Amino acid sequence: MRHRVAGRHLNRSVSHRTALFRNLMTELFRHERIKTTKAKALGIRSQAERLITTAKRGKAKADGVHERRQVAAILRDGAVVRKLFDEIAPRFAERPGGYTRIVRLGRRSGDAAEMVVLELVE
Repeated sequence: MRHRVAGRHLNRSVSHRTALFRNLMTELFRHERIKTTKAKALGIRSQAERLITTAKRGKAKADGVHERRQVAAILRDGAVVRKLFDEIAPRFAERPGGYTRIVRLGRRSGDAAEMVVLELVE
């Protein structure tokens, strides 16, 4: 039975998957686009959009310390957290959702995995 088993496991342990998702989201916010497999992009897309919404909520408040700490617990890089709050969140202030886009690139020649570009919408 698959009760209460949500998300993509990607054939990894919990700690490996958590580290992978954190690293992918950190690089997504640092470079504003990443090239990865379709499965990984679909796995982090909802979490990345949730972090942007949290950053927007923190910018709307006077100080937003609680939201910064929530995001910093996931991203673990202070420069990326500052960029998310100071540059990325204000850009999406009027947008109600849908901050990312997945563009298909085709298959990788080594293992035929479907490759995509996950990027932030302008």
